[in-house]
Amino acid sequence: MIKIGHRGAMGYAPENTLISFKKALDLRVDMIELDVYVCKTGELVVIHDDKVDRTTNGKGWVTEMTFEELRSLDAGQGEKIPTLEEVFNLADEKTKINVELKGPETAKPVLSLIDNYVSSKRFSYDDFLISSFDHHELVKAKKINPDIKIGALITGVPIDYAKFGQDLGAYSVNLCREFINQEFVDDAHKKGLKVLVWTVNDHDEIKRMKDLGVDGIFSNFPDRL
Repeated sequence: MIKIGHRGAMGYAPENTLISFKKALDLRVDMIELDVYVCKTGELVVIHDDKVDRTTNGKGWVTEMTFEELRSLDAGQGEKIPTLEEVFNLADEKTKINVELKGPETAKPVLSLIDNYVSSKRFSYDDFLISSFDHHELVKAKKINPDIKIGALITGVPIDYAKFGQDLGAYSVNLCREFINQEFVDDAHKKGLKVLVWTVNDHDEIKRMKDLGVDGIFSNFPDRL
């Protein structure tokens, strides 16, 4: 089973910050998960919400703020909003990376950065999983690089179960824990898809996910997995 640090190890440190990702690495996760937007000046920044209000001491839309403005904010415990490049540098061969495309038009710059790290550093394409609720962005990612692994995010259980993931050519289908059931897991596995479930923190829920046979669990407390 894949142990995935959700936004780092956000049960122990401010989410999507370098100290949160460092904590996840210290807990020996198999993968870290993070969220990406392109800010006003073009940098890839790691933050979950489309606004900075909840996770920083600032206010405003991420895509309407410059990198300098974003960098001036406190993301918790004195941490700054990191760039995607900074997280890649921190992760350097220690774990795989799940990049969730949150903002519009993120596929192209994210794939470009991954290409750079694969060609110039010790990364391989297998070190990355690109996920999104925006399946159009996933299609773009696959067109740019057919070898990149994609994870299709959904919140419910479709009538035809995991067929949407198969149609997208996905590596995994990523569901929230409230909707997962045995029928979905079995159908996904029959279609050759991995099933990753978010966000599971409770010990009883973790056991339930394992009993269902899911392939990976996103957790704020990855040491519980």
